Amino acid sequence: MKFILTLALSIFIFYNGLSQITFDPADKTIFTQKMEAFKNAEDSKSENPFILVGTSFLGTPYVEKTLEVGDRESLVINLRELDCTTFVENVLAFNLLLEDGKTNFSDFAEKIETVRYRNEELDGYPSRLHYFTDWIRNNEQKGLLKDITNELGGISVEKPIDFMGTHRELYPFLKDDDNYQRILETEAELAKEALCYLPQADIPKQEENLQSGDIIALATSIKGLDVTHTGIAIKQPNGRIHLLHASISGTVKITEEPLVDYLKKVKNNIGIVVARPL
Repeated sequence: MKFILTLALSIFIFYNGLSQITFDPADKTIFTQKMEAFKNAEDSKSENPFILVGTSFLGTPYVEKTLEVGDRESLVINLRELDCTTFVENVLAFNLLLEDGKTNFSDFAEKIETVRYRNEELDGYPSRLHYFTDWIRNNEQKGLLKDITNELGGISVEKPIDFMGTHRELYPFLKDDDNYQRILETEAELAKEALCYLPQADIPKQEENLQSGDIIALATSIKGLDVTHTGIAIKQPNGRIHLLHASISGTVKITEEPLVDYLKKVKNNIGIVVARPL
């Protein structure tokens, strides 16, 4: 993939055909630092690569809507500020990059596009995988992960996933009628899929089957939504599974309490969806 580099104010922009890739110069510096650190850690084969990358973001500020830049969808790379979804996306993208033995920033941009957009291609705002269960399903089709919720004893329920379509005013890009219509079409397809989640009450007996590096999404009872938060399972010295996540309370951190106890304090939580990177 060939990129042309342009400088506009304090933001660098790559152009790849009609796709625009936007980042701050500091993001490239952070990328270089991380790649060097990962290279130096290669001798530690006992280190789970997903956890190695994930914990490298500890302390990174939590910021909402970092992908809503400009007046049209662009491939935003922001390693300085993360929300819960972009945290997981960046960790997965770094791992794919390391697996391929690549080290270039442009290659990283390709991996971000691969995991963030439907069928690996940025084609406007609606092509972004906005609903996380849709994100999991599409990335499973790409061969990047596997939804193991059902194997853990998950239950399936029929639930319309249409929050964006019924709350158009909350999404600036949905002012565009074409974007809005395409989101409605996506939601119509999602309506054909059941929501499979592991109920909160059943998580304790399945905790031993969770692994460090599993992607954990928090299923919700909120009308129109599938999940409200996501992060990465991490086994702590106490032998319990905790959650490594970009916390709305401020930064990327590891929950003080085990996942089972953390979920009890999350409003409207009904359980979890679990995806295992391949």
